Amino acid sequence: MASTADSVGNIGAEQSHLNVHVADPGAWATAMNNLGIVPMGLTGQQLVSDSICIQGFDPSLGIIGPINPMMAGISLVPPPPVPPELPVIKEIIHSKSCTLFPQNPNLPPPSTRERPPGCKTVFVGGLPENASEEIIREVFDQCGEIVAIRKSKKNFCHIRFSEEFMVDKAIYLSGYRMRIGSSTDKKDSGRIHVDFAQARDDLYEWECKQRLLAREERHRRKVQEDRLRPPSPTPIMHYSEHEAGLLADKLKDDNKFTDGTAVLLTWIERGEVNRRTANHFYSMIQSANSHVRRLMNEKAQHEEEMELAKEHFKNALMAILTQFEQITSVFTAATRQKAWDHFSKAQRKNIDIWRKQCEELRNAHSEEIMGIRREEEMEMSDDDCEENPCKKIRTEDSAVAALREQNDSLRWQLDAYRNEVELLKKEQGRAYRTDEDHANQQQIGFLQQSMQSMQQQLLSLQEELKSKEEELERAREEQRCLEGEVLALREKLLNSVYSTEGTGNDSPEKQGVNGCAVNHYQHREKNSEVAMRGPLRSEKEALLLGIISTFLHVHPFGANIEYLWSYIQRLDTKISAGDLERLMVRLPNMFKQEFSGVGATLEKRWKFCGFEGLSSA
Repeated sequence: MASTADSVGNIGAEQSHLNVHVADPGAWATAMNNLGIVPMGLTGQQLVSDSICIQGFDPSLGIIGPINPMMAGISLVPPPPVPPELPVIKEIIHSKSCTLFPQNPNLPPPSTRERPPGCKTVFVGGLPENASEEIIREVFDQCGEIVAIRKSKKNFCHIRFSEEFMVDKAIYLSGYRMRIGSSTDKKDSGRIHVDFAQARDDLYEWECKQRLLAREERHRRKVQEDRLRPPSPTPIMHYSEHEAGLLADKLKDDNKFTDGTAVLLTWIERGEVNRRTANHFYSMIQSANSHVRRLMNEKAQHEEEMELAKEHFKNALMAILTQFEQITSVFTAATRQKAWDHFSKAQRKNIDIWRKQCEELRNAHSEEIMGIRREEEMEMSDDDCEENPCKKIRTEDSAVAALREQNDSLRWQLDAYRNEVELLKKEQGRAYRTDEDHANQQQIGFLQQSMQSMQQQLLSLQEELKSKEEELERAREEQRCLEGEVLALREKLLNSVYSTEGTGNDSPEKQGVNGCAVNHYQHREKNSEVAMRGPLRSEKEALLLGIISTFLHVHPFGANIEYLWSYIQRLDTKISAGDLERLMVRLPNMFKQEFSGVGATLEKRWKFCGFEGLSSA
């Protein structure tokens, strides 16, 4: 058996051993051309056109275009529908051992099942009983390379081709009546039916191809994502003396300072600082600190540029405002009686409209300039406040707060008067003089007098505010000194009491000698405790008393004053440890203080003894 060619375009040329007899070659070629199909048996021509069987197939390449994995079963495109005005004509096909007769054109075309994905196998039924495997291969070998033929004893077989498009050529033969030789015997004739067959080998190859395409697609997407992904940051190298030297050079370079600080920060966070490397890190931190001066110089330079730009902008606005004033003067001169009478009614209307527009623009422009000046004055006042840190002291005294509010209101009024005076001065500098100028001058004088009186009042209020603040600060200093003295005295008393209790087991002679001193200190302690005791003075102290009692109740072994103060400070940030200790000293029946440890480990703990005091009372 002759081997078939790999390329479908050379089937006719390489199968010269098949002697195909065509009854009427002209009619056969006409019929096949009407269907867009090349007839069988003609040398160098195909049975069915590849362009009809599958789109995008290139016979010179011998491959199929990419198949969408999500659309199973439609990897091959069916032939385009034949226009209804062109009748489908099938001619008789002669081969060496048999003849194929077409079916009646009035009958419907043979039906086929749904095409399985990757189908390369066809089912051929209705074969004559005497049809051998050689005859079947002779008929279907012209459709393409046959891989295998599995023939059954019941007049059907399965034919597997090497490519998928060859199946479409075999489907074209469905409906033909096959007759072996010239015999009229029933066993030598039969109507063949060609249909798609589902084979496991075809499905396996198709799945492998889809997996290959999916892998290629994933690889393509990964390459695309890697190309679009931003570059990863440069990894920070580990610390070494060589790298530390290079980093020190980077920190001295202005262009590489940012990268150098990132590396230095990473090293410090990694814990590279130890006794051996502390000097290196100190020098690098010192290099980083040296850039502060450079940054401040850059900031000062930028601020100077900004100030120059602001000054240039303000000068430009002033020039524009001057031109607006000149234009307004022109309109005012034109509206006087000696010139106004010579204009027509339409001209007067236009001049009046222009004058109003110019005045509106001038007023808006002047308001913008005054806003800029107001901002500059506010910045200057802020600078004055920064230069005098004593003015930043926050006080809760109502008198001081009232004086500040009055001071601010007076300053605002003074700014408003100053702006009005400047506007009036600008209006006074016009080229013409009218009767309104005198009234404006009088108003300026009144405003100047009121401004002077306001300035004097403002100075007096500022002096009074300063004196009040100084008095308040002195009172606070005195209060802190008194509190420190009270606490020191109390500590001395407690130490003396515990020292006398520690010597209580001595001889009667020592007790008699020290008895007077002990009684004297006890008497002073009782007097101080009586002086510190007293009822609760406010609701805040009652709330603090409840919180302290609850806190010490859950700490049966006591707690020091710093631990207690750190807990209560979360609830009230203004409370101090001295306030808590003074409150507990005033209530000895509820709280008592105990000492533990010796010498440097001496620790004072407060305990809640309210239940014991209630039972003893």
